[in-house]
Amino acid sequence: MVSVGKHKIDITDFGEIVLHDKPVTIDASALAVVKRSYEFLKVFSKGKLIYGINTGFGPMAQYRIDDADLRQLQYNLVRSHSSGMGQVMSPRHTRALMLARLTTMLLGYSGIHPDTVKLLAALINAEAYPCVYTHGGVGASGDLVQLAHLALGMIGEGEFYYKGKIMPAKNVYKALKLEPLHIHIREGLSILNGTSAMTGIGGINVIMARRLVLWSLLLSLMINEMMEAYNDSFSAELNNVKLHNGQIKIAGWMRKLGAGSKLLRKRDEHLYDRQVTEEVINDKVQEYYSLRCVPQILGPILDSVQQAQDVIENELNSVNDNPVVDHKNKNIFHGGNFHGDYVSLEMDKLKLVVTKLSMLAERQLNFLLNPHLNQKLPAFTNAGKLGLNFGLQGMQYPATSTVAENQALSTSLYIHSIPNNNDNQDIVSMGCNAAIICSRVIENAHEVLAVELVALMQAIDIRKISGKLSPASKWLYDNTRKLFPYFKEDFAPSKKLQEVKAWLMETDITEHFHKELNAVKGDAK
Repeated sequence: MVSVGKHKIDITDFGEIVLHDKPVTIDASALAVVKRSYEFLKVFSKGKLIYGINTGFGPMAQYRIDDADLRQLQYNLVRSHSSGMGQVMSPRHTRALMLARLTTMLLGYSGIHPDTVKLLAALINAEAYPCVYTHGGVGASGDLVQLAHLALGMIGEGEFYYKGKIMPAKNVYKALKLEPLHIHIREGLSILNGTSAMTGIGGINVIMARRLVLWSLLLSLMINEMMEAYNDSFSAELNNVKLHNGQIKIAGWMRKLGAGSKLLRKRDEHLYDRQVTEEVINDKVQEYYSLRCVPQILGPILDSVQQAQDVIENELNSVNDNPVVDHKNKNIFHGGNFHGDYVSLEMDKLKLVVTKLSMLAERQLNFLLNPHLNQKLPAFTNAGKLGLNFGLQGMQYPATSTVAENQALSTSLYIHSIPNNNDNQDIVSMGCNAAIICSRVIENAHEVLAVELVALMQAIDIRKISGKLSPASKWLYDNTRKLFPYFKEDFAPSKKLQEVKAWLMETDITEHFHKELNAVKGDAK
């Protein structure tokens, strides 16, 4: 059980609730603040013209709504904007959206009845998710369409994803013995107005992107071990004179995790402490960039992930409603906190660096499969009979085509504003689109890494060096070989590749990674 509302939620708590399905409990003090906000709005709104309470919405705000129609106004907003298209969002994405909406509502600036947050928490804990669609939001005035479908489910209409299938909302409420939400003052607008879809999906993207960096680091270490490369490319002396935090961290992690390797070589022992007299040096003096420049490539990716995490955590703990019901200052403020530019920009940047990570993996894969480059392995890491058998020749194609797809998807959504809403929303963020496409790029990157990982396993077994790997690489080797055994004869590998991809996506590598780091004493050079 994770308590929400009293303290800021960080990415760790977010991951526990969204990825590990931990239930939530609402802090009593936060619930009291929500109630005070509602009570203030109930009194303050009498006799005043306030947007979204007794006016129309958007460009129709100039129309005053009669008191008798105020509740119907909120229901009309929810129903009319439940216009999503495309695929139904995954349960995980919807859970993240719901949590993001809950955290901002618990700040007490929405003027909602406390029943709203109670019901939202109950649905999260019951793993009952309103059907929300991927297409529809433009990321200004909030993720209106996606959040309208959340609101539609909360008022007991539409459909839910529950217990593995899609069913009518009324059936879910009956099964859970819950009452749908009743509109009091502005619950419809309060649920719709905000960045919670892009923020929730963005939170998952940050966690998965950080994991990708660690997977890529492990694979990069392993390929350097397999090649018996020199270890000075990630030495402290080389990397600490380049003043970028990400690069310094990546190099330090590679040093620590590679400390137990019997394969990595020290340059001074092989090239400096003896006289080299050969005219032509067959042994490479420097590796290709995809092996040698790992800290310089993964470093900015790691820094970008951290920047995205900072923005997502800020957004999770921010008021992104409009208008803002400020019971402390006894006033209501109109503006644009629902605008999603912060998240949209970070999702574009995150998507870009994850694409670069997949490009690194594809180049490392190509290096493994091309004997003219690695000069240690048969073509396509083929352990069978060359010509008769094909090794990983067929497996390279999905990796290459998926990287090309990532490159095409990496165009910016942040700068693709299209005015709409009768030009009321004349500049928008496209933040939800950016977050959704970023999640697709992240999943694609796992596919590329899965193929590279299989190729690395074959290369290590062909060279018969698994016993010389560092402990971190040996852990990765052992777990992968449980899913994808060494092979000589050709077979259809699609299913096993999918299993490796699923293992990469579902394994919380962060916990194991830091466990491996802590097991190494000192900062090996």
